[in-house]
Amino acid sequence: MTHKNPSLRSGSVVSSGQRGKSPAPGKKPKPESMRTKKPPKKELDGNKWTIENYEKDSEPIEIEASLTQSVLISRCNNTTVIVRGKANQVTVENSTRLSLIVETLVSTVDVVKAQNFALQVLGTIPTVMLDQVDSAQIYFSKESISTQVFTSKSAGINLNVISGEDDDYKEVALPSQICSYYDESKGDLVNEIVAHAG
Repeated sequence: MTHKNPSLRSGSVVSSGQRGKSPAPGKKPKPESMRTKKPPKKELDGNKWTIENYEKDSEPIEIEASLTQSVLISRCNNTTVIVRGKANQVTVENSTRLSLIVETLVSTVDVVKAQNFALQVLGTIPTVMLDQVDSAQIYFSKESISTQVFTSKSAGINLNVISGEDDDYKEVALPSQICSYYDESKGDLVNEIVAHAG
């Protein structure tokens, strides 16, 4: 290479030695359809029920849980799970078209990465937490109508609550669009639900 600066022209030449190799890029995880299918599992280990890898099960999967037991439901698709009794909490992850029926919980139903999820509460639960859920139908009994629902990165969530004298379900959509702005007069961030009128 030639330089306009004469002092650089007389300097050393860059060697044409071997350049160090870059590390290979990491392996990407296989798509769900290419992963090896693990056998379905329903077991109680200590105080934790584990239900996983059920696919298109024709019969509901039922468990009888007690106050100290938690339930983990993972990778169950096109399946119905019934949790009888009063359990501590239920966690659902990586499931599609899962229908969950619970009687009563001490703590929460926590749902992470689920599509077309359905939940029916027969008794009471204090909290439902939805994270990365795409489309969900949640049915609350009269006893569970005051349940708090927290959502994060979720869309298409509908609550069905019993209302009126006929005990009919009324469907209420959770907002998926929120407008946020800083209000200088209040000195605080303001969040408003976007309503599309028309």
